[in-house]
Amino acid sequence: MMMKDFYATLKERRSYYGINKEVNVSDERIREIVEFAVKYTPSAFNSQSARLVVLTGDAHDKLWDITTETLRKVVGDGDFEGTQQKMDSFKAGYGTVLFFEDQTVVQSLQEQFPTYADNFPVWSNQSSGMHQLVVWSGLEAEGLGASLQHYNPLIDDEVKKEWGIPGEWKLIAQMPFGSPTSQPGEKEFKPLEDRVKFYK
Repeated sequence: MMMKDFYATLKERRSYYGINKEVNVSDERIREIVEFAVKYTPSAFNSQSARLVVLTGDAHDKLWDITTETLRKVVGDGDFEGTQQKMDSFKAGYGTVLFFEDQTVVQSLQEQFPTYADNFPVWSNQSSGMHQLVVWSGLEAEGLGASLQHYNPLIDDEVKKEWGIPGEWKLIAQMPFGSPTSQPGEKEFKPLEDRVKFYK
């Protein structure tokens, strides 16, 4: 049972970069959060194209080792200290949720409804974003901290190879999570009157 109400959870959901492995949430509860998100988050034409992979323990550590070595090849050793610190902060967490979208589903819809063919990849990404928010909020409600990362497509091939991920699954985002060890700073908000309009 989630302890926070809906508004509080959304308000307190922030990007936590200081996290560790000392979590008080069971793996079973984490599974419930992720499966709930996959079952109930909407998708265009009820396509249910989201595919999520949860890595904990050695698998989580391996992901960030893969990401570190991939980035080292891109950035080079000369100026890698800042990147290394960032990778270490993610690896220090308890787990990572990988968000994929199954392109076979997207392509099938494009073939069935050619009038909307250009929209299905967009709608697929929108659905993935909703899945990310639901999982992120679910983790927040349990007192866990998370952030959203995008090291795709650099790591895609090796991630798929390491965990036997189907080639048709497109990696969209990575969400490392764990127990917060530091709090995010104050969030600045642009005026709502510039961003929301009401008419009668």
